[in-house]
Amino acid sequence: MLVIILHALTVNLLYLVLRLAPIFRGGCLSRFLPLFEARCPLFSAAANSLLLSSDRAKNDNREIDFGVLLESCTRLHVLKCLHAFLVVSGKIQNIFIATKLVNRYANLGDVSFSRRTFDQILNKNVFTWNSMVSAYVRRGHFCEALDCFYHFSLTSGLRPDFYTFPPVLKACRNLVEVKKIHCAVLKLGFEWDVFVAASLLHMYAQFGLADVARKLFDDMPVRDRGSWNAMISSYCQSGNAIEALNVLDKMRLEGVNMDSVTIASILPTCAQSGDIITGMLIHLYVIKHGLEYDLFVSNALINMYGKFGILELALKVFDQMIVRDVVSWNSIISAYEQNNDPITARRFFNKMQRAGIQPDLLTLVSLASIVAQSNDHKNSLSIHGFVMRRGWLMHDVVIGNAVVDMYAKLGDIDSARSVFEGLPVKDVISWNTLITGHAQNGLASEAIEVYQMMEECNGIIPNHGTWVSLLPAYSHVGAVQQGMKVHGRVIKNCLYMDVFVGTCLIDMYGKCGRLDDAMSLFYQIPRESPVPWNAIISCHAVHGHGEKALNLFREMLDERVKPDDITFVSLLSACSHSGLVSDGQSYFRMMQEEYKIKPHLKHYGCMVDLFGRAGQLEMAYDFIKNMPLQPDASVWGALLGACRIHGNIELGAFASDRLFEVDSENVGYYVLLSNIYANVGKWEGVNKVRSLARVRGLKKTPGWSSIEVNSKVDVFYTGNQTHPKCEEIYGELRNLTAKMKSLGYVPDYSFVLQDVEDDEKEFILSSHSERLAIAFGIISTSPKSPIRIFKNLRVCGDCHNATKFISQITEREIIVRDSNRFHHFKEGICSCGDYW
Repeated sequence: MLVIILHALTVNLLYLVLRLAPIFRGGCLSRFLPLFEARCPLFSAAANSLLLSSDRAKNDNREIDFGVLLESCTRLHVLKCLHAFLVVSGKIQNIFIATKLVNRYANLGDVSFSRRTFDQILNKNVFTWNSMVSAYVRRGHFCEALDCFYHFSLTSGLRPDFYTFPPVLKACRNLVEVKKIHCAVLKLGFEWDVFVAASLLHMYAQFGLADVARKLFDDMPVRDRGSWNAMISSYCQSGNAIEALNVLDKMRLEGVNMDSVTIASILPTCAQSGDIITGMLIHLYVIKHGLEYDLFVSNALINMYGKFGILELALKVFDQMIVRDVVSWNSIISAYEQNNDPITARRFFNKMQRAGIQPDLLTLVSLASIVAQSNDHKNSLSIHGFVMRRGWLMHDVVIGNAVVDMYAKLGDIDSARSVFEGLPVKDVISWNTLITGHAQNGLASEAIEVYQMMEECNGIIPNHGTWVSLLPAYSHVGAVQQGMKVHGRVIKNCLYMDVFVGTCLIDMYGKCGRLDDAMSLFYQIPRESPVPWNAIISCHAVHGHGEKALNLFREMLDERVKPDDITFVSLLSACSHSGLVSDGQSYFRMMQEEYKIKPHLKHYGCMVDLFGRAGQLEMAYDFIKNMPLQPDASVWGALLGACRIHGNIELGAFASDRLFEVDSENVGYYVLLSNIYANVGKWEGVNKVRSLARVRGLKKTPGWSSIEVNSKVDVFYTGNQTHPKCEEIYGELRNLTAKMKSLGYVPDYSFVLQDVEDDEKEFILSSHSERLAIAFGIISTSPKSPIRIFKNLRVCGDCHNATKFISQITEREIIVRDSNRFHHFKEGICSCGDYW
């Protein structure tokens, strides 16, 4: 207030000059004011503003239009000068002018001066109180806005009007506050006012209570377009695409036209529900009503077409835009990034920079994904550095999650974890991202540990994304009992009907050897999309049930579910594991000719594996030579694996040479070639390959097998002697070996890949990880109960033969999942029919 008084003393002179302004001739006042400004430079801007008003006053009976004068103040110090003048002149007691001053201070960003001015108004009316509440809301001071409203209601003796409630509702930060204000609305009888009702709609929608919002909407006697938009937006925000489209239909039937807000709200819903026809009809409406150049509409169209993968239409909309903002560029970049075209996405980012548009946080989120898709380790550091320089990592969890995801997808899990630990705030998506990162990098046990850490955090509640991230980790280690606990939580939280959660549960049960449970769950969840079908077909494929997988595919077509590229990967894999060569060739043609799906490298890899497992190595090699794509490691790896099965040294050596050209860092390929030489006793070849791997700093992945007993997973390595029950395990193995030999078992030393004596070879075979796990399962579980083993590598032929004998001796079903498929051993027979 001292500042205002000082202003007032100086402005008093200016006020006298203005009162005398009409008697000055011509430009005398204009010549006088510079002298005043020289003495008081702080008020030069105010003087200029007042000069304009003085000229206007000549024709207005010497009255100054303070409303216009207040609006002309675009800087805070000028407004304070005018405020001082109003205090000196006594005009500050005019309630209309004082309220205008309150609003003007808020518009210029100084809400504290708004409040000081407000407090000095003696006889406040409803308009004044409303202005103060609105001032707080505009500047984001929501708690103060609510306090001001409650003070107004309880102490002023005035009655709030329908202008009071829309800003007050915006200030509500939780549902309790919304309900309190709703009660006040009902008490004062404003529930029928269209603006108040629309504000209530927005707030209930914001808190996910679409049903409450719908009741308010249905009870409204009059609905304007804003009300319809609010109801549509409510359903869109709650993810209820069907109801949002139903409200849109009713809106059109009542003759209410869509505007840009309606269209921008409903187009994302079309993408969410997969309704491309409605989306394109809305686009036609946009063109017909001249809305195609509206910035918000164009941005929404680009997003929608990007979600549908129709990039040519997204690009057409973008090219036709007259004005583009950062959202427009983000939308087109995201469209290509989400459709796995990082090269074009990056090209648009470069164009965005040349256009002088500064990237924002969402640009960097897309750019982080582009870098991950491109396997661009160098630019990942640039993205991280840019985000750090802007300080975004400390203030926005979204970009932090994107950087964690980027590093995880690049395989740099240490950097991902480091960024995660440095986030000041972690939400459930942060934890989900880290869990997924570990699982996708083959670190299933670590992913489960991260989930256990997440469970200890207060305020972090697992959602469907958590289960989608976690269940594959349980599948990988075979932790079916822990997976069943998740299934229980999913049922409790009513998430079991979510197609993605349900699909992950199907995959978990199937890959943990419980195919009946997987099938039972499959018929309980929605099956309109190919996602659950792909999962159940894949489960039957890894179990070697090729005919059942093909029957499921026919059932899928009967239910008019359109297969996608993943469906055919699962189908071809099923044909490969079951030796269905002609069926595999037929489906490979069907994919291209009937469904117009262009094969990618996974499909070609499956076909090579199909021919190779069946012993048709020359056909597999000819298929590779005729591929329209450059073969990658998966294709040559399938051929090398087939050479390992059928002992073709020459073709295996050729395939390995090609492999080392495209992927020289994968130690598994060196092991495969080494095993081919070892199987035929060519130890010099073994030594040469192993030496080459050592020179390149590669180490063989140790073989391990795991078994879950009493919700605890035990992991065994070959020759493991550190387990607490080590003596009991080896004792059980000696007993089993003796009984097996009495039934005709003869150790196959060709599967010992070391050049040692026969007695040592027998010990090596009997201490393979899968046999240790089986022996532990026998001594740790009740008689005749099934045993489930999970092995990270392919089960060796001798262990496969021995397990058949063990299943017969112990009268147990032994289920072994190796890196390729499932083997169900029962009564001395394996489900694979010795074809794997």
